[in-house]
Amino acid sequence: MASELAAVVEGVGKCYHIYDKNIDRLKQSLALGQRRLYREFWALRDISFDVKRGETLGIVGANGSGKSTLLQLLFGVLHPTVGRVQVNGKIGGLLELGAGFNPEETGRENILINAAILGVPKDQIPELYEKVIAFADIGDFLDQPVKVYSSGMAVRLGFALQINVQYEIMVIDEALAVGDELFQRRCYAALEEFRNRGGTILYVSHAAASVKQLCNRALFLDHGRLIQQGRCKIVVDNYQKFLYMREPKRSQFKQELMDGGPVEMESDPPDSGIATDSTISTDPAPPPPDYEPGLT
Repeated sequence: MASELAAVVEGVGKCYHIYDKNIDRLKQSLALGQRRLYREFWALRDISFDVKRGETLGIVGANGSGKSTLLQLLFGVLHPTVGRVQVNGKIGGLLELGAGFNPEETGRENILINAAILGVPKDQIPELYEKVIAFADIGDFLDQPVKVYSSGMAVRLGFALQINVQYEIMVIDEALAVGDELFQRRCYAALEEFRNRGGTILYVSHAAASVKQLCNRALFLDHGRLIQQGRCKIVVDNYQKFLYMREPKRSQFKQELMDGGPVEMESDPPDSGIATDSTISTDPAPPPPDYEPGLT
């Protein structure tokens, strides 16, 4: 069973210590546990799920829900305070724009530097180099320092590099949102090809339609808690309903989801996870003019 899983997350929590004053950090280190000068902030708490090989998992939630923290734990950038994270396979992707690029170097130089850092064999670098240049398609800007790139150019170069490295698990965190429509379509096609080769994808986005289009399954996070996991369309639809609710219905609906409902109808067709004109979901209608967002 373990060999069928690309990632396993069991009872994971990530806690940060929040200090009111910088000097309190020093005082705490000298207190030797006798005093507590901080308050705890749990960015994630009691998170458990697994990801099968070849699966595309969407992660949705409002800002501050813990999505990026979860991805950093999977990457190994952070370590959990409690629980266990196990990743079975080479993992890569885009956590933020320009990550891993030296802003003073040109695009061409950054391709070669990152290829070496990522462990690409020397004899494969020339082929990778040509693929990245063709996919990024940023023209003469390849010979300019990355610091002069627009956000769209940076994500073109970053995605072009990551999608052409031989990973088993690909992580995308909001990066595609800054690309133009044509480039986004090219990226989705590349991700579809990656999945068809047996690759696993973890995809974070606020664009509900793109999550439904790309993913087989989804997680819904809120304030560091796992609210629901399951079929992508059901989870994303419930997340959107939650966003448009006001208190106290919002809290009641959240608790209902955490307790195991609402459940999908048996008549619902299974999600294929493959984008077609008939399967691309649309977002719900915008709220009425007098709508006021509920706060938790």
